[in-house]
Amino acid sequence: MEDPGQRQEIQFIVRPEQEAGVYANFLAVWHSAHEFTLDFCTTQPARPAEDDPERMVMPCLVVSRIKIPVTLIFDVVRALNENMTRYEESFGEINRPGGAR
Repeated sequence: MEDPGQRQEIQFIVRPEQEAGVYANFLAVWHSAHEFTLDFCTTQPARPAEDDPERMVMPCLVVSRIKIPVTLIFDVVRALNENMTRYEESFGEINRPGGAR
């Protein structure tokens, strides 16, 4: 049985095959009543649409799909915001490509 006064710490374990991570330059977010889904993707070269050669399609290859319970989404947003703030304090303002905000 755990001692209620005992300190606990979280230990992150990354499998060796996951240590390098995966590159993603596009994010799609969608949700159901019970979870948020984050699809991290890499964009592929644009090509004409099969049904309409006048229209260009940019395929996005999903490299990782993360499903998050609704109850955790505020913690995700808060962690990203806190880390963005620390990043900007260390390295300067983050600018979107092309200088757009």
